[in-house]
Amino acid sequence: MEDPTALFTHLRPRLFGVAYRMLGSVAEAEDVVQDVWLRWHGAVQADIDNPEAWLVATTTRRAIDGLRLARRTREHYVGMWLPEPLLTDDATTPEYILETASDLSVAFLNVLERLAPDARAAFLLHDVLDQGYDVVARTLDKSEAACRQIVHRARQQLRQARPRYNIPQDVHQRLMRRFAEAVSSGDFTTMRSMMAESAVLIGDGGGIVSSFPKPMLGGARIAQLLYAPHLRRKDQLRVVPVELNGRMGLLRYFDGMLESAMAFDTDGERIVEILVQRNPRKLQRLVQQVVTAVQ
Repeated sequence: MEDPTALFTHLRPRLFGVAYRMLGSVAEAEDVVQDVWLRWHGAVQADIDNPEAWLVATTTRRAIDGLRLARRTREHYVGMWLPEPLLTDDATTPEYILETASDLSVAFLNVLERLAPDARAAFLLHDVLDQGYDVVARTLDKSEAACRQIVHRARQQLRQARPRYNIPQDVHQRLMRRFAEAVSSGDFTTMRSMMAESAVLIGDGGGIVSSFPKPMLGGARIAQLLYAPHLRRKDQLRVVPVELNGRMGLLRYFDGMLESAMAFDTDGERIVEILVQRNPRKLQRLVQQVVTAVQ
């Protein structure tokens, strides 16, 4: 067998990807991976036939436990809960540039919150990470038939709620750069024209900073909200396009301080959904990534 430490280091990005997709939290995902490392270090290596399968299964089971605990905590969360965003265009953090990055978007992770922990794990293992039902069954300690049914029901739950459009990266980027220019310059006409009439904005302040208690509906209202800082704080505003969770989004700064991270879902021509992370605790690691990237 390959050196256990080297093998774990090689597979760590994949394990983090499993845990992060399950939990939507960088800190919680890193805790899971650290716990799996301790279990791996204490395991009898000769008894493990397939180390990668063992590590993925152990990570998934620990993430299921973590999600069950997190759900009880999130019942008391103030306002709407959104996943913690990741900066994924930073060459200094290759572990975050994960396989099937199209299924890493903030919008997709937010939709996965609809699923129960076992269903989320089964869906991710089979439909996102391309694991066979035999692997899913062993991981969840269920029959293959039961896992097929779980994944089928999960697909049905997600069908109406998943991000609606599969837009090529270059199209999405052009749209986001144009929107970033409009937000930066205070071009309300362009901002308004780029918003779908039925657009939705969801904000997460975590009860620490102000945000909306429910989704804001309507492209015109959202454009007015994003334009408002130009009426009183335009000299303090800076908007930076970055890649968040595999898709271009925006970081908004006031007086040099990161105020929010915005992820977008578009139909290729207009913005249909904006997910705004304002919770300072969920922005801390993003700030650290940005600082590291510019050093």
